[in-house]
Amino acid sequence: MRFVCSQKDLANALSITNRAVGANNTLPVLNNVLVKAESKKLYFTTTNLEIAISCWIEADIKNEGEITIPSKLLTSYINYLKNEKVDIGLESGETILIKTSDSKSKIKGIPASEFPTIPVVEKEGGFTVSAHDMRSAIAQVAFAASLSSTRPILTGVYFHVSGDKLKMVATDSYRLAEKTLKIKDPTGEISCIVPAKTILELGAILMGGKEEGDIEVVISKNQIFFSLNKIKITSRLIEGQFPNYQQVIPKATKTTLRLDVGELSLALKRINLFAKENNNKILLKVDRNGLNITTDTTQYGVGEVELKGKVEGETNEIALNSQFMLDVLGNLDSTEVQIKLGEKVNPAIFQPSGKEDYVHIIMPLKI
Repeated sequence: MRFVCSQKDLANALSITNRAVGANNTLPVLNNVLVKAESKKLYFTTTNLEIAISCWIEADIKNEGEITIPSKLLTSYINYLKNEKVDIGLESGETILIKTSDSKSKIKGIPASEFPTIPVVEKEGGFTVSAHDMRSAIAQVAFAASLSSTRPILTGVYFHVSGDKLKMVATDSYRLAEKTLKIKDPTGEISCIVPAKTILELGAILMGGKEEGDIEVVISKNQIFFSLNKIKITSRLIEGQFPNYQQVIPKATKTTLRLDVGELSLALKRINLFAKENNNKILLKVDRNGLNITTDTTQYGVGEVELKGKVEGETNEIALNSQFMLDVLGNLDSTEVQIKLGEKVNPAIFQPSGKEDYVHIIMPLKI
């Protein structure tokens, strides 16, 4: 095997596939990237047995072949090269020789035969969605998934396709986010739970590479496949039934408050200096003029801030987690937030003003 390609293309492909390399792999080959030279393309694949990421670039293939190379080492090395042509060839044994205009290095690999076979996802359902829309949805939903493995179902993002709409939902039982996207070419009603880690990796790739176009999504009984331009991601699905989350979203509210996202975020960051000593608990009081935010007295002091806003309905109050509020505000994609409140024991609803395609709820704390 021998090929010549640009350092920039090589570095970009490795940075994408390197995301599927775990930190504590028991099998040495799982630390490696499979490099395959075939026809006029160079293919890269990594996997941690739960998610696999593949990418290809165009290259001048002198001799076809394949080998696996330590992914993090190769990625770092290529990143330190100048943006010029890189000549890589497989020498005797399992060692590659990397040559540039001013350097020559060797890296030992593992035979490609030891690399796990990436399963082909047999299509049982699927759809196509805009990469731009998916990127936005991931930012608004995935952070609400649970980090605890106690309830594996909550560590995923729920996909539900009905008609030409895709609902993406995540919850850790303290907060819940739902985003509705318009899709193309659906194959009927679909329900599945995708690991949040997979969704976050997809989001990072979409954000980092500024990838545009449409994402083709293929779903089978226990796997999901995402395809965008030169990038392919295969992941297992989480087995089980996602909770009936819709019954948690309040159907009626008493108070609607509209505030500037920037002003509210800045106020919460100041309040958080005190609230973090009390598990981020803050008290929100809505009157005719806007919002009053206070904290309990902590060992460092107490905080209070007044914000002007547009209020409809009754005066109201609720205790919430300030960090949860900051999380949703940071991903709202709007300059104005609409907060809806009901009874003190009911969740608070956060939405971008004038938009109904995104709903985020935060469970109340005891006042």
